[in-house]
Parts: sequence; C-alpha cells; structure tokens
Amino acid sequence: MGKPRMPRVYLIRHGETEWSLNGRHTGVTDIPLTENGERIIRDMGPRVVGPDRLINPAHVRHIIVSPRQRARRTAELMFGKTPDAAVTTVDPEVGEWDYGAYEGKLSKDIKKERPNWSIWDDGCPPGETPGESPQQMSERVDRVIARVRAIHAKAEQAAERPEDIDHSDVIIFSHGHFSRVFIARWCALPLQAGYHFAADAGGLAVLGYQHNSLDEPSLLGLNWYVEEQLQHK
Repeated sequence: MGKPRMPRVYLIRHGETEWSLNGRHTGVTDIPLTENGERIIRDMGPRVVGPDRLINPAHVRHIIVSPRQRARRTAELMFGKTPDAAVTTVDPEVGEWDYGAYEGKLSKDIKKERPNWSIWDDGCPPGETPGESPQQMSERVDRVIARVRAIHAKAEQAAERPEDIDHSDVIIFSHGHFSRVFIARWCALPLQAGYHFAADAGGLAVLGYQHNSLDEPSLLGLNWYVEEQLQHK
C-alpha cells in the first residue's frame, strides 16, 4: 500500500490531432489522433502509469472518458488495459465545449466577424449543434466535479481514520477547454479563470486537496508530460 494521501483527479487531454496542430476548434468533430500523437501517448504511458509512477493503477477507482475517438484512443494507449479496481465510463458530460457555429474555425477567423469575441465571455452560438454558453459549460463541468467529490467523500466516510482513506483516484480523459474550465471550477474560481491555465495536447493536470481536507480543493500539478517535452526526451 502506498503512502496515505487524499484522493486525486488526473485530468488528461487527448493527444495530438490535425486540428490541435492548426488550432481549429474541435468539439463534436470526431477526428483521430495523428500517427505522431499515438506514438507520443504510447511513450507517455510507461512514464506516468505504474506502481512506482505518478498514476498507480492500484489506486484508480473510476475512469471517465469523452465519447470522442481522440479521447478514447488516448485512454487505450495510456493504459493498455483498464486497472482491475477501476470502473470505466464513456460519458458526454466530459466532452469538449460545444462550439456550435464555430466548430472547425480558427479564433482569428471568428474575430474577423466578431472582433471582441471571447469564448470565456461569449460562448458559442448555435450551428449544426446547439453551442454552449459559458454558464452552460460551467454548469456541466460542475456536475462532473460533484460526481468526483461524491466518490472522494464516500472514501473518506468509509475510513475509520484519515490515514486509512482509500486513494479513490479518478482519471478523466477529455479536451482542452473542458480541462481548463474543470481546473478553474475545481478551485472554486469562475469559468473565466480557465483562460490562465494551459492544457496542451497530451498534457496532464493533477488535482486534489490540501491539509487532508475535502474542503480545500487544489491544483497540485499542471501540464505535466506534454508532447513537446516528450519529443525532446
């Protein structure tokens, strides 16, 4: 058994795609990882997953994966097989921001039509999909956070002493804007604070708690093991 600690959330953005390379807004469009993206995630797995690595499979209880193939493939390549004690769920609640009419567009092209546009303040209007406002996105992420906190609270309630808490780690394989909003809301910040957090393709954020208290959610690590770093190892 590892050193006692509070439960964690590992938030992993999918690997490189053609659209992540060129900056297109990729919400519902179901494009695959690039060949290079798959290679990097394969290389990343053994570096971060294992009994003596950052993510110990024995401590993972729940894995939540976006339905998009880029996220599902990232999860497959990262683990190879699901940890024995983990329940895996494919859930649209952890899908990317619905970009609506801005799906597939570059920010610079959107700003030609709306010079002052910001996804953080204005959201995305309907197109082939309904789009999402900042409030809708914040509420969706908050629902996911509430589920994660319930898992962690259950582990705490089942322990007789703080040092006996089951790790009950949760892994979420998702997307860039979702990850940035999740980090902000986990820390009780407004959605707009997500603008200041990076979530590169293949990047890993670690969230948890301070002072052994579920009342002190915190960001423990940001953008670890991003693709650019791995390319130089």
